[in-house]
Amino acid sequence: MKRQGHMDDAYVVGDPDGLSPLQRKIRDAVARELHAQFALRADRLDLADLPEVAYQITRRVDEVLTGTTTG
Repeated sequence: MKRQGHMDDAYVVGDPDGLSPLQRKIRDAVARELHAQFALRADRLDLADLPEVAYQITRRVDEVLTGTTTG
């Protein structure tokens, strides 16, 4: 949590996006999965697709956290 009037620690150590290495890995995994899901669905997500998309994103985040990948 950022303290008002104080710079975030990430900026102090020179990380311009303000994310830790783990947060960057999670962000990148989410972005890759969203890109894949949009490609599978012809660049369109319907509300009915959201549970499956959320599930796939959760799997990608789990892979980052556990250091595993699935086929």
